[in-house]
Amino acid sequence: MGRRTPLHDRHRAAGARMVDFAGWEMPLHYGSQIEEHHAVRRAAGVFDVSHMTVVDVTGEGAEAFLRRLLANDVARLAAEGQALYTCMLNERGGVLDDLIVYRAGPGWFRLVVNAATREKDLAWMRRHAGPHGVAVAERAELAMLAVQGPEARERTLPLLPPALRQAAAALAPFRAAHLGPDGWFVARTGYTGEDGFEAILSADEAGALWDGLLAAGVRPCGLGARDTLRLEAGLNLYGQDMDEDTTPLECGLGWTVAWEPAGRDFIGRAALERQRAAGPARVQVGLVLEARGVLRPGQTVRTPRGEGRVTSGGFGPTIGRSVALARVPAGTEGRVEVEIRGRALPARVVRPPFVRHGRIRIELEDESGRAAAAEGGER
Repeated sequence: MGRRTPLHDRHRAAGARMVDFAGWEMPLHYGSQIEEHHAVRRAAGVFDVSHMTVVDVTGEGAEAFLRRLLANDVARLAAEGQALYTCMLNERGGVLDDLIVYRAGPGWFRLVVNAATREKDLAWMRRHAGPHGVAVAERAELAMLAVQGPEARERTLPLLPPALRQAAAALAPFRAAHLGPDGWFVARTGYTGEDGFEAILSADEAGALWDGLLAAGVRPCGLGARDTLRLEAGLNLYGQDMDEDTTPLECGLGWTVAWEPAGRDFIGRAALERQRAAGPARVQVGLVLEARGVLRPGQTVRTPRGEGRVTSGGFGPTIGRSVALARVPAGTEGRVEVEIRGRALPARVVRPPFVRHGRIRIELEDESGRAAAAEGGER
C-alpha cells in the first residue's frame, strides 16, 4: 500500500481511479480526464498535491546556503513573499530536481520539491547545509491543494481565513501570503499554464477547503489532467524532460540560471559555464504532430542534424493535436519526423508553450497546410 494524502477517503468517495505515483496512492481522474482538463482551461479545477514535499530552511545562514545550493539566485527575492523557480544541480550541472523557493520571512525560506525526488533532495540539502548552520525541515504534516483556472482565485478567496483574504487577493504572480510557519500559506503559482493559487495548510484543515471548493463549483482533477495541462503549457516533468544527466541548458531551463553576480559559486556552475561556452549539443524543442497518431516519451525524432528523442508527449485537448517536448540536436528547426509504431510521421518544431492562459500560443495548420490558428488565437 502506498502513502496516502489526508484527502484519500474523499477521492475514493468521489469515484476517483487511484494509481501509484512515486509511492503515493493518487487520483488519476474522477471519470473524464478530458473534462477535467477543459474545466481548468475554462473555469476552475482543484488538485490534491499533498504528495509534494514542503521543506523549510531556517537560520541566519539560510540565504547564503541557498545561493550556493540553487542555480537561480534567492538574493533576487527582495521582499518577503516573493518566489522563484529554479533547479538544484549536481557538480556536473545535471538537474537533481526543479523546485519553487519562497522568501517567507527573516531567516526563513520555504521550498516545494517533487515527490519522486524527496529522499535524495533532503539528503543533498542536509549534506550541504552543515557549514551554513541552517536547519532543513521537511513539513510532512502539511497538505497542499492547487486551485487552477481563470475562475480559480475568485472561487477560492471566500474560503480562505479572513486574516489572509485581503493579502491573498492582492497577490501578484509568484507571490505568497501566509499566517506563519504553521499557518496557511497561499501562493499565486501553479503547474497548468493557468492562473490560480497553491495553498499549503494543515492536514486537519485540508478537507474543509476541498469540500468548500467543490461546493463552489470547482471540479476535482487528477494527475492525468495535470499532465496534459502542464504539457500544453510547455512545463517540464522531472524524470522525463530532465534528470541528473541533463543540464538546464539542454532542457529549456537556461533562463532559470542566474549567471550574475559572477562570483556566486553555486553547485554545478563550472560545468554549466563550460557547456555554455561550447554550446550545448542538444536542446529542448516543442513538436506538433502533423499526421494522425500520438506522440509519446521515448519515440525517436529524425532531424537533418541527427536523431533526437521525445521526452514528454500526448494529445493536447485544448489544441486538438498531439504535441510533445523533445530533446534534439542543437539547431534543429522546421519539419522533422517521429517514429510512431514503425512509421515515420511528419512533425513541426515550435517554441513552447503551446497554450497559456487558455489561449493557443502557436500557429496550427489544417490538413491543406493553411494556418488554422495564429499565435494568441482562441480555439
